[in-house]
Amino acid sequence: MLKKIVASLAMLAAATAFAAVEANKATPAELDGLKGVGPAMSQGIVDARKQGEFKSWDDFMARVKGVKAKKAAKLSGEGLTVNGQPFQGAGAAPAAGKQAAAAAAPKGAPAKQ
Repeated sequence: MLKKIVASLAMLAAATAFAAVEANKATPAELDGLKGVGPAMSQGIVDARKQGEFKSWDDFMARVKGVKAKKAAKLSGEGLTVNGQPFQGAGAAPAAGKQAAAAAAPKGAPAKQ
């Protein structure tokens, strides 16, 4: 019985660790808890949000200093969402190095190194 309770608590903790953080509703502490977001950026997000909710990732990137497509992709990968949506821009899923290059290469062609 105790093992089941401990296992349930562990699963609950894991689920909350991967929960999405909504840019329009998160507290500065929740934003700061994301890897790649420090106190200055979390305050910048909150300050930009005072002008109104972010309508899209493009709106978010235009209003939050230091966030371009590459940073947006990383933040999205850490769980940040805008209006419940992950970042879908160009390069949102960075390639996994040589393995991705080998998989993308035509058959018979050597992979780029």
